Amino acid sequence: MRSLRQLYIVVTAVVAVLLTAMPAAAHVDYTTEGDSGHVDTVQFLIDVLSQPLHVALLVGGAAAVVVAAIAYLRWRPLRRDIAVFRDAVTDYDDLLPWLLRLGFGLPLVGAGFTGYFISPAITPTGSLLAPLARLFQIGLGFALLFGLATRVAAFIGLLAYFGVLLFRPELFLSMEYVAGFIVLILLGSGRPSADTVLETIAAADGTMYGRIDPIHRLTDAFRARVAPYRALVPTIIRVGLGVTFIYLGVAQKLLAPGPALQVVAKYNLTQVVPVDPGLWVLGAALAEIALGTALILGLFTRADALIALFMFTLTLFGLPDDPVLAHISLFGLASALIITGAGPHALDHYLPGWLARRVSDGTPGETTTG
Repeated sequence: MRSLRQLYIVVTAVVAVLLTAMPAAAHVDYTTEGDSGHVDTVQFLIDVLSQPLHVALLVGGAAAVVVAAIAYLRWRPLRRDIAVFRDAVTDYDDLLPWLLRLGFGLPLVGAGFTGYFISPAITPTGSLLAPLARLFQIGLGFALLFGLATRVAAFIGLLAYFGVLLFRPELFLSMEYVAGFIVLILLGSGRPSADTVLETIAAADGTMYGRIDPIHRLTDAFRARVAPYRALVPTIIRVGLGVTFIYLGVAQKLLAPGPALQVVAKYNLTQVVPVDPGLWVLGAALAEIALGTALILGLFTRADALIALFMFTLTLFGLPDDPVLAHISLFGLASALIITGAGPHALDHYLPGWLARRVSDGTPGETTTG
């Protein structure tokens, strides 16, 4: 028992270091200024990995995570607590559309008033374009917040995102909006919302509004068409959030280590964990790539979402000038994933043989890994 306790202490310590390192370069474009200098990726990797201690720490950290996962599946501590937690959060399923509307409506309104377009890395200029971009986002954001024409607003937002992306690839920094808009198109406004109130009035017998408003009939038809795809909502959220993490790890760190190293130096992060700055950046990149991959595969999904929320929180407190609005959408998706779990097409539901027997709680189609 003592050896097992010591193992958990070591694993927890290593994982804590990895989690602390993850915010080191999160959304580096939001916190760096000016030219950070070009750093060759290959040379950067050679410099970091040529140190045996660095390799040992990275391999040890990865091994610790694997050992922690195997240990959990072997002994399954807090089994009853996890089952009750899963049932409790699943009970909020009817509020999922409201959560996502808040998660994407608020940052859109904030972006409109602040003056950037979705991502703080994109600031529209020009006497006409800038105010139009502001008004567009404010209107779109309030439509989502109030739940007014939610599916239409989400579809317009999706088109606008891809339209701007063609000219400003920096918008990849906020690619979670793609998953968010698609999910809102599938789910609709939910409750509470203006759409629900108007549909109730329109469907009631003898109302004037019901005679002049044909929209609720179209809504019923569209809802019936997309109903078979609603089961894919958790999968879309998982993939959207996972791809975002992988992109941040690869494009923002491995392929551009210069700005990430600047973030480490700017906030003196080597004083938090005394390791080489290069190891900070590489560790953060690998941790984000691993987390994104686990999300896409649907492996320990709810645990992944909780780790993501913890990482976002560390980022907000650790990087004081990182814009809070830029992370609200990520908070929304991660929170939604805690409610939905892995959904279909996830390893949490298709675990082979011996693993499935260890994670099953006796409920068909359910596991405790997510």
